[in-house]
Amino acid sequence: MPDRDLPIVDAHHHLWDLEGPIRYPWLQSGGHSWLGDYSRIRRSYLPPEYRRDTALHNLVASVHVEAESDRSQQLAETAWLTQIHAQYGIPNAIVAHAWVDTPDAEEILAGQKAFPLVRGIRTKPVIASGPNDSVRGQKRSLQDPQWRKGLALLEKYDLSWDLRVPWYHLAEAAEVCREHPNMRIVLNHTGYPLDRSPEQLAVWKRGMEMLASCPNVWCKVSGLTVKDQPWTWQVNGAVIRQAIGIFGIDRCMFASNHPVDGVKASWDWIYTQFKYIVAGLLPEDRRKLFAENALKFYRIELPAPNGNS
Repeated sequence: MPDRDLPIVDAHHHLWDLEGPIRYPWLQSGGHSWLGDYSRIRRSYLPPEYRRDTALHNLVASVHVEAESDRSQQLAETAWLTQIHAQYGIPNAIVAHAWVDTPDAEEILAGQKAFPLVRGIRTKPVIASGPNDSVRGQKRSLQDPQWRKGLALLEKYDLSWDLRVPWYHLAEAAEVCREHPNMRIVLNHTGYPLDRSPEQLAVWKRGMEMLASCPNVWCKVSGLTVKDQPWTWQVNGAVIRQAIGIFGIDRCMFASNHPVDGVKASWDWIYTQFKYIVAGLLPEDRRKLFAENALKFYRIELPAPNGNS
């Protein structure tokens, strides 16, 4: 295995306990059917299993991103993750959920910020069902003035924004990002280039270039689950290299999106493929992609080797 000792910070993963009080409606609703058959992840996924999944690699830290729990339980999810960290030592940073356009938005944000591990918020705008559809101007769309105004609350509470939209919304998202030049923003899942036709890849590339023109926007390389295609370097290598080329080495970070991307491949397989795809880069650039950029963006301090902070 190449780079077996390479430090890894998994910049985006999820945990859930389906036997616990927190509910995850999407796991029962079929609302993410574009992933394919995700019946295998309709079960609890907790740190002991995550540790087993990552055991062949040098995982040094992880970032938990809200797992679309029942939105009435957004603070409860963060409280549960804080307990998980105390018990297992992971995650090392949390991206929590909060709406920014509701009457209680600031109250929820203050509540999330009070948890020491919370570094950012993922709040998702409404998206169209596909590139030939439009939700432009709808409530909570990227053009909604109330939603765009509320987004500024993240800066007030010194929280980053995890931006998640598919490839056909990237150009619109860039318009929003330009309104917040001082906000730390990271695009989730490589902008979801799920349609690999030449026409739609061109749409993805233009949107990625528009986002990358905002120097405060970074990119998570993950979420490359193409329908009816395996997760291999042959399928995803060119897209990964292109994304890194567009954003640059200093603003990209690898992430597993596990267990969700487990519908396609194991954590070990995905990270082994990542390593092969960028094996030709300088060692210092590989360290940035696999760990250093995520540590910097999410402001994670690793314990010193002797155990002292």
